[in-house]
Amino acid sequence: MLKLTKGKKAYMDNLSADNGFIKALAIDQRGAMGRMFDDLNVEVTHEKIEELKRLVSEELTPYASSILLDPVYGMPATKARHKDAGLLLAYEQTGYVPDDEIGRQARLIDDLSAYRIRKEGADGVKILLYYDVDQSDEINDQKKAFVERVGSECVGEDIPYYLEILTYDAEVTDTKSKEFAKLKPHKVNQAMVEFSKPQYNVDVLKIETPVNMNFVEGYTDGEVVHTKEEAAKYFKEQDDATHLPYIFLSAGVSAELFMQTLEFAQESGSKFNGVLCGRATWKGVVEPFAKEGADAAREWLRTEGKENITALNEVIERTATSWHDIVEII
Repeated sequence: MLKLTKGKKAYMDNLSADNGFIKALAIDQRGAMGRMFDDLNVEVTHEKIEELKRLVSEELTPYASSILLDPVYGMPATKARHKDAGLLLAYEQTGYVPDDEIGRQARLIDDLSAYRIRKEGADGVKILLYYDVDQSDEINDQKKAFVERVGSECVGEDIPYYLEILTYDAEVTDTKSKEFAKLKPHKVNQAMVEFSKPQYNVDVLKIETPVNMNFVEGYTDGEVVHTKEEAAKYFKEQDDATHLPYIFLSAGVSAELFMQTLEFAQESGSKFNGVLCGRATWKGVVEPFAKEGADAAREWLRTEGKENITALNEVIERTATSWHDIVEII
């Protein structure tokens, strides 16, 4: 059971729906968003990314319990969010240390701190960690210290700490491949075990599903890596791996597949507490915005974007559990 101070509990309530489900929208992408413009052969500027994030925040946060933004491009969007939507701010720089393909060490934004994030009006601090449980102690001890350091800051500021973990393998570099799909359950679930330990002071884990559903029987037209029974076992193992609230990230899959995954997770015994969903909700807006402008983007957000997020909310209501049931106020 997670122990929360009254201060952290109040912030957690701001980030969640009244029933303790987390229905959060993620648009803290920086380098990844730039690449989305590049893929369309459209010139990208700082101002364009700021405007797109502001539009997404304005149009979709009426349907979200909170929004995750970055302080590089996202500050105008923090002001545009719905009055009832909580705010998470990313603390890490985009990507990882340059030329560090093996270690993938994270870096904090130089002129930011948990104190400054709280002063900006945020209700929580988020960092992203690339983690391979099977790498050397030399590499992983640095990452553990990094997570501990931010956790101590969040304790000092009495603000919730959301840790996002993206797993990888130092040898199998394509995380969407069949080869990595075989490794993923071990990578994800052991990372859950590690960062649920008390020295990290993590309040919510933002985590991948333990299997790539594109390789699960019944969810793919291609090669199968896991039967449905095997996949269900990995979801249950994941749930058993932590006492903390945890939420799923969409990892760029389609909205339809992400919702199917949540249904499967619940049927498998997963007691996840919601989602922090990004591209599965809003990625379709990038093309009309890039090619036609703000009015076309707003139209997409008010139709397809709204449909994506409201449909996801309905699935969350059927499948998630409340974090209220697994916390103790101290």
